[in-house]
Amino acid sequence: MAGLFSVTAPLLIRLPTADMYVLAERFAHPRGLVYFDLFWHLRNPHYGVHMAEGIIKGDGPWKIGDAVVRVLGCHGTDDAQARRFDAWRAYLAENLDTYPPRAEIEAIARRHGAHIPV
Repeated sequence: MAGLFSVTAPLLIRLPTADMYVLAERFAHPRGLVYFDLFWHLRNPHYGVHMAEGIIKGDGPWKIGDAVVRVLGCHGTDDAQARRFDAWRAYLAENLDTYPPRAEIEAIARRHGAHIPV
């Protein structure tokens, strides 16, 4: 399988708390992974930018500390998260001009310690 940062399929992270989130953006961090929730840019306090700490292991699924990142399943496997991802794609299709440009996204990730080559 492709590497965590090259796979193009939507990815889901399951935290040690059993909470699951679809990744809107993901970046390497010296201590793990910086990831952005879906709808992060709307400034909702329940969504945002987070970090999973630990060495990234595996070829998919990937283990990062006690978190696991894997490809998002279909509606039969990850129904709630798949519906949320569908809503995200529909939102972006209708509001693409409201999504921050790549340079701004990378600047935010850098402020969270992400390692992004210039």
